[in-house]
Amino acid sequence: MFPSMLKKKKKSKDFKIKAFVACLFLIIVFLVGYAYIMYNQQVLARSYFDRVKFNKGQRVIGIYNEKGMLMVTGHLGTTMHSEKAYHCLTNNTLEDGSVCLEWDGKARMYLNFQELSPSVPCYTIRWQSLSPDVLPTDCYESFMGQGHWYGGGLTRGGNWPLETESFPFAPFITGDAKRQQWGNVLKRYFISSRGIAIQVDEKSPFYVSMNDNKSGEMCFRAKHDHFAFVNRLTPLPELSYRICTSDNMRQLHQQMTQQSLWDGLKEHDINVVHSLLEEPVWQIPSSGGKGITGDSIHNYTERVIALGFLRLGHVLVNEFWQKHIGDFTLETERFPNLEETVTILHRRGFRIVFSVQPFISTDSDNFAQSVAKKLLIYERQSERSIPALTRYKSVASAGVLDITNNASIPWLTEKLEKIQKTYKIDGFYLDFGTSQNMPHYYQCNKTLYNPDQYKTIFTTALEGVISVIGVSSAVTVPRPPAFVSLPPVNSSWEGLRTVVTSALTYGIIGYPFIMPGPIGGDYLLPPSASNETVSFYFMEEPPLPDQELYLRWMQLATFLPVIRFTHLPSEYKSELIMEAVKELTLIRQKAVIPLLKKYLSDAMNEGLPLIRPLWMLDAQDTACLYVNDEFSIGENLIVAPILDKGQLQREVYLPQGVWKDGIDGSLRKGSRWIHNYRVPEDKVAYFMKMPDNTRF
Repeated sequence: MFPSMLKKKKKSKDFKIKAFVACLFLIIVFLVGYAYIMYNQQVLARSYFDRVKFNKGQRVIGIYNEKGMLMVTGHLGTTMHSEKAYHCLTNNTLEDGSVCLEWDGKARMYLNFQELSPSVPCYTIRWQSLSPDVLPTDCYESFMGQGHWYGGGLTRGGNWPLETESFPFAPFITGDAKRQQWGNVLKRYFISSRGIAIQVDEKSPFYVSMNDNKSGEMCFRAKHDHFAFVNRLTPLPELSYRICTSDNMRQLHQQMTQQSLWDGLKEHDINVVHSLLEEPVWQIPSSGGKGITGDSIHNYTERVIALGFLRLGHVLVNEFWQKHIGDFTLETERFPNLEETVTILHRRGFRIVFSVQPFISTDSDNFAQSVAKKLLIYERQSERSIPALTRYKSVASAGVLDITNNASIPWLTEKLEKIQKTYKIDGFYLDFGTSQNMPHYYQCNKTLYNPDQYKTIFTTALEGVISVIGVSSAVTVPRPPAFVSLPPVNSSWEGLRTVVTSALTYGIIGYPFIMPGPIGGDYLLPPSASNETVSFYFMEEPPLPDQELYLRWMQLATFLPVIRFTHLPSEYKSELIMEAVKELTLIRQKAVIPLLKKYLSDAMNEGLPLIRPLWMLDAQDTACLYVNDEFSIGENLIVAPILDKGQLQREVYLPQGVWKDGIDGSLRKGSRWIHNYRVPEDKVAYFMKMPDNTRF
């Protein structure tokens, strides 16, 4: 019995030894395998241009600063399955120093280095699709901790910063932000508070998504479609962009948006810019065009003069100076004595501006003429004799001038110059809607990158011939004195909030000269209508807004580059309104206009915005990065308007420095919040920067 027990113990001991050896073997195999995988990942994650690491297998790119800190992580070529990358064949490489990698039969990528300045290195990435199944798509992390993103344009949600919004891939073209993903003014430029800026090439068929399916990423895609990017500049889509980095977000932004606006400017142009900053724009009210006559213009300006405290300025007459849009001749029945009226208005100090569109109503005599001369955009895949029709505002059916046709601009400018000379008109406002107002199956004489290029060509062609004071939409900065309009907004508190967000966004993407809509809003959305189904472009001007809304809107408008009226304050027959508007007019004359003119040189020389987000004052202050209901004029005045009904107090954040309270004159220290700051109905919160050596 004893020997058998010893035998069992020996077997048990042998089993434990074998199990231990087996476990040890498995651990060794795991560690060797893990080391092999990590080694290969390190081999694949090759460094390029000192500060870029790219893992060819996973297609993950990391960009580092000079201290070795990771600035941004991107996942490239996300529509491809994980496949091995090869160095490109010699006949596919470029002689500019680019690194060329190819995923066999799928896509080809070029990576290169560019130095914007010694402190701002840039890297260009260019994808070529080699298969119809591959849409070049790159994604960059945008979730919290990866910085805040700004730029692009006003989105459907109107969010600031950009990463707080979520939307699937949408074409990056202008539209009505209530119905499409993007608003009326865009720039292919995005900047992050981590010191990353991205510029996308204008020829790329560019789609964007943000946090789609809660991905925490901002993604770029190149994709051909049947409208926005129907014109294929390359057989398969290509995505090209550059990423620039800097430890200083503000300096990075200045480098990226730097542009001189002086080229070709005349003294007259500068005078017009000054007049728009100093004097209001008076938009003559109408009701579907029926209310505008020579007498209504005269009577409206008489009421302006009767106010006695508002300066005279530009009188803006919408498209109904014509009988039909596209007539480009004055309707003499409603304006029998316009020459005399204009002479009187000029003598009193007003300037007269007509709105003009590239649309020609099918009811206009010019429609048949322009069809015969083949001056209109035509239907794709049809004979040049069949014009493509669209709808715009009150016009149910209209053709669109083909400005790529060399004969169309001379034809149009001849008519506009005749109007300007005959009636002594001071300038024109170019109202061409957005890309969504183009005919869906448009085809121009010359191929466009996308429908937005139309407005750039149109503006450039006219601004050297006639005086242009404003444009309704843009993807490139028009030459001064043309101001870019903020998007049309509903006469509501939501519309008022949109004014602030759009002003901040348009300034950041490089449009310093912005023109808001009239105080009180551009239209009134019927209670039964949905923001998503009704477009401004088919709505009439709003009735007299609520008194509180009008007053808060006036307070905000006082600090914007241009102040624009349709409804006069005297229409309220309220002493509160009149006294408040008088006080605001004084604030604008004494505090705002001098600052706008002071920072005019920054705008003209470098393209810096007049209206700035707080982070442009201190990009290192994290609180400044997400404040979306305050703004500054240059660096010297912060405005914190009331944007909600019935609100008499609000939270206010002041960046570093000492600030003088515009309401009570007290001094306040910056880099902190002011909680429950009281703002009476007839007051607006604003703060003026004091010298750095100020003590209190």
